[in-house]
Amino acid sequence: MDFDRELIAGRWVRRHKRFLLDVELDGGGLVTAHCANPGSMTGCGAPGARVMLSHRPEPHRRLAYSLELVRAGRVWAGVNTALTNRIAAEAMEAGLVPRLRGFRTMRREVTYGNSRFDFLLDDPRRGRMWVEVKNVTLAERGAAQFPDAVTERGARHVRELAHAVSRGSRAAVLFIAQRADVSWFEPAERIDPVFATALAEARRAGVIVEAW
Repeated sequence: MDFDRELIAGRWVRRHKRFLLDVELDGGGLVTAHCANPGSMTGCGAPGARVMLSHRPEPHRRLAYSLELVRAGRVWAGVNTALTNRIAAEAMEAGLVPRLRGFRTMRREVTYGNSRFDFLLDDPRRGRMWVEVKNVTLAERGAAQFPDAVTERGARHVRELAHAVSRGSRAAVLFIAQRADVSWFEPAERIDPVFATALAEARRAGVIVEAW
């Protein structure tokens, strides 16, 4: 996926109210950017870090700037969770995720039980495939890890996926690693052992676990 406009460089000053980030622009000036990532961004965000912002001064937007990338050591990490589903959709449509290709239709934001999954793939021959997408920015020893903070919602999602499998559907959770210094995936058990257990149980129940 390519950004549709040139990004603006700056330096992280302060994160506040979780979704707001004060940034000192390289060209001068202090701006407040929207941070779509609700997680802690452990390991890829701290005061002084280099950041890249998009700029969309549109009437319906309260903030014209959005946080897109944070420098994490030698690489850039994509932290805008609003783009994760777009990346996943492009990957699936291009056939880049082997076990999630070959479906005729793709619907987004479809309700199942008490959850709303990111995608529902459907095909007359292959049946239904529920897909939940998770953005991954945490890395340790070359491993992409999720989550970077306790996520009750994430555990509920994987349990609901397992339930869908038990009812005859197929289901998958797709972890999108938005950094180039990782080569494999594992759940961050030390951060959220409940999620790690739920993911392992879902996998044993037949839920596909893919990382890309």
